[in-house]
Amino acid sequence: MSQTSPHLNLPYIQPAQAQKHVTHNEAIELLDMIVQLSVQGFDASTPPAAPSDGETWAIGTAPTGAWTDQAGKIASFRGGGWLFITPQTGWQAYDATAGEMRVYSGVNWQLPSFDNMAGIGINAVADATNKLSVASEAVLFNHAGAGHQLKLNKASTTDTASLLFQSNWSGRAEMGLAGSDDFAVKVSDGATWFTGLTVTGATGAVQINEVLSLPPRTEPASGTAGDVYFDSASAKLRCFDGTIWQDLF
Repeated sequence: MSQTSPHLNLPYIQPAQAQKHVTHNEAIELLDMIVQLSVQGFDASTPPAAPSDGETWAIGTAPTGAWTDQAGKIASFRGGGWLFITPQTGWQAYDATAGEMRVYSGVNWQLPSFDNMAGIGINAVADATNKLSVASEAVLFNHAGAGHQLKLNKASTTDTASLLFQSNWSGRAEMGLAGSDDFAVKVSDGATWFTGLTVTGATGAVQINEVLSLPPRTEPASGTAGDVYFDSASAKLRCFDGTIWQDLF
């Protein structure tokens, strides 16, 4: 019969063993140390001068003093002395000082990696299409001291990079590069899509695809050359030439 457990290296009580309580208490002490593991710090090299009972550290590569020759181990102060144990790959420990969780790689303690994740769901469930799924009242993308860009990239001209606005999961408006490199604004009644505006990518020319409606109003007190409005008194379309308002018809 082995004298220690294969995973946590806890001591077994042996047949006909005397002082069984000693072995039992040793195992309890180890469990108390490594279960829900919390340390005062990682990569520690110098033992504290006056540690409290139960305080634990993850020792670095060049320990000194009472930790000499214990590089890479976990040190816990118990019963007036230091108890050491070698961490195993996959163990997790919480740094009570820094407020962060780390995972032991078999070589060192590392922060969890969030690269190349299959998906992230925040108050929601991610799926094969929606790799990032968020359910909340609002989403904030803030600057880091200057400007901020939100990038939507598509593979080729005929693909789509757009913002889709839905009502009860049914598309009602879309803006972006939908099947071409021209910027388009579309709306839908739930059955049919209508392209209201297109900006040609090659020239910047703006095309209004449906009727352009200008609500009638009185003549503005001032204007900028090129301003246009529909006059409620004369029922005419008028344009400001830089000096006065001119009738267009």
